[in-house]
Amino acid sequence: MASGMVSLLAAAVLWGTVGPAQLLADTDVAPVSLGACRMLLGGLVLGLFTVRAPGLQSLWRPGVRGWMVVSVLVTAGFQACFLESVDRTGAALATAVTFGTVPIVSGVWARLLDGERGGAAWWVGTVCAVGGAALLLMPGEGARAEVPGVLFGIVAGCSFGTYIATTKQLARRGADTAAAAPVSVLCAGAVVSPWLLAAPGGLGEPRALVLVGWLALGTTALGYLLFTRGVARVTAATAGTLSLAEPLVAAVLGFVLLGERLGVAASCGAALLLGGLVVVSLPARERAGTDGPAAARDGAGGTDRTDRTDRTGRADGVDGPVGIDGPVGIDGSGGADGVRGAGVGGGGVVSGPGSSPGRAVPARRRTPGPPRPPTPSPRE
Repeated sequence: MASGMVSLLAAAVLWGTVGPAQLLADTDVAPVSLGACRMLLGGLVLGLFTVRAPGLQSLWRPGVRGWMVVSVLVTAGFQACFLESVDRTGAALATAVTFGTVPIVSGVWARLLDGERGGAAWWVGTVCAVGGAALLLMPGEGARAEVPGVLFGIVAGCSFGTYIATTKQLARRGADTAAAAPVSVLCAGAVVSPWLLAAPGGLGEPRALVLVGWLALGTTALGYLLFTRGVARVTAATAGTLSLAEPLVAAVLGFVLLGERLGVAASCGAALLLGGLVVVSLPARERAGTDGPAAARDGAGGTDRTDRTDRTGRADGVDGPVGIDGPVGIDGSGGADGVRGAGVGGGGVVSGPGSSPGRAVPARRRTPGPPRPPTPSPRE
C-alpha cells in the first residue's frame, strides 16, 4: 500500500505543475494548440507502455464503442477548457475551480447511471462548490477572477466528471481501461489537432518545445503511468485524499513563483471549492456489525458490500479505488474497473469466505439394476 500511495502522490504532484508550467513558459502558443500537442505526444508515448492487442480489441466490443466516443470527446473538452482556464485565471484558481466541480458532476452521473445516492459528504461538498463558484463569479473591485476563465474551469470539471462516469461504464462492459486511457488521449488529440493548423503560432519557440515536452512526457505519460500503478494498491478514499495534492501544488507554485493574488471574495470562493473537495475526499466511516436479518439471510454476518456470500460461496463484487485525476483521469481510471483506474470501475466477482473447500463427502454407490431396453431414436 505504501508504494501505491507514493505513486499516487507523485502523479498528483506532476499534474499540479501543469498550470504553473504553462504560465512560467509564457509562450504565444494558443492553449488549445498546446493541449493538442500534449495529447498527441503524451498519448502516443503512454500507449507504447500500456496498450496491448487484447486491450485494443476490448474497446471495439458492442456496447463499448459508444462509450469510447464519449470518452474521447470529454477528454478533448477537458484539455482545451482547462488550459484556457489556466491562461485566463491563473494556475491556482483554475485548478481549484476545475477539481472542485468534479465531485458534483461525477456524483450526479453516479445517480443517473447507477442509482447511487450521494451521502452527507457529497451534499456538503456540492454546496461548498456551488457557493464557491458563485463567489468567484461575483463582480467586485480589485483583484478578482475573470468570468470566462472560471466558466472554462467549470466546463473542464464537468468534462472530467463525465470522464470518470464513462470509464466506469467502459469497465463494467469488459473494456480494458488501461488501454482506454491512452487511446482516449491520443484520439482526443486528433480531434483537436485541426486547431494546430488554425493557430500554429509560437510552436517553434524553444520555450514552447520544452513546455510541450514536459506536459506530454512528464505530466501525461509518466503521470498516468504512476497513477495506474498506484490506484490499484489503495482504497478509493485514500486515492481521493492524495489527489488533493494537485490543487495544493498548483496553489503553492502559483503563489511563490507567479505571485498570484486574489481579492477577498475570490479567495473565499476558492477556499470553499477546496474545502468541498476535502470533505468529499475524506474517508467514510465503515459500517460495523451486521445489517440485521438481511445479512443473516445472505449468510454473511458482516457489511453488505464486502462479506456477503451467496450459496456458491462467491462474494458480491467489491468496488475498487476510483481514479480521480490526471488531466484525463484514469479514472478513472482513472483506472481500471475492479481496480477503478486509469480510471476506474469496480465490481468483479471475487472469492468469498464460503468458497474454501469443506469436508469431502464420498459419493453413494448405486447397485446396478437390470439393463434397460434401448430407446429408439426419432429417426428410427
